[in-house]
Amino acid sequence: MTDSTLTLLAAVFGAVVGSFLNVVILRLPQEDESIVFPGSHCPQCQTPLTWRENIPILSYLLLRGKCRTCKLPISLQYPVVEAAMAIMAALLYRQFGLSFEWGLYFVFCAALLVIIFIDIHHQIIPDRISLPGIVVGFVGSLFSASVTWQQSALGVLLGGGALYAVAWCYYAVTKREGMGGGDIKLLAMIGAFLGWQSLLYVIFSSSLAGSLIGIVAMFRQRKGGLTRIPFGPFLALGALSYLLFHEQILRLWRFYLHLSGL
Repeated sequence: MTDSTLTLLAAVFGAVVGSFLNVVILRLPQEDESIVFPGSHCPQCQTPLTWRENIPILSYLLLRGKCRTCKLPISLQYPVVEAAMAIMAALLYRQFGLSFEWGLYFVFCAALLVIIFIDIHHQIIPDRISLPGIVVGFVGSLFSASVTWQQSALGVLLGGGALYAVAWCYYAVTKREGMGGGDIKLLAMIGAFLGWQSLLYVIFSSSLAGSLIGIVAMFRQRKGGLTRIPFGPFLALGALSYLLFHEQILRLWRFYLHLSGL
């Protein structure tokens, strides 16, 4: 097969997995729900979906964003998750080829995508993803050519420790919790997969993006310092951008240093 064909197949596989991730996003926060049974159905009218209604991205377009039975709108989240997973799978293939690293970081991307949407909807980061993720990331580093086990172990310790220190300092000054334990475990998971060397960029980029969005949210919600937005999605997006575009990020950083005369 040609490289282009394999890239396309990786994207198709990513979209199929993305369809399943939508089920995980919907059901995982509900403790009494299974992510396997029952099969896919409309969340409004509960009508089971046929295979024609379950084709990633395409079914949403053919149905014009509405349930075939009850005609109520289907959330745009469904094709967005499928398309995002397809794009990431293709980018991972272009970066790693069909290798152990491709499989390892495909799982990482899938976990981060689920975390992003669950945290947006419920303001929680499930331990059932982050804690096993720490273990998978560290064990994967034993077989990976991209991150050593020492870098992964330091990533876990520094990732979890850095956010714990920030959270402790914030609480000591304000007597309010500004960061949940889920964020701390998430950054430890990110450190396990990407190594300690990724953490400075992930923390900086997520803090910058979170601050900008937080300012906008303060004006919209009119709650001042009591405005709360989930920080997990920003950490996850920072990790994804580092994983998929770290070479371009490093080039931009070197270009900035060159312009600054440093």
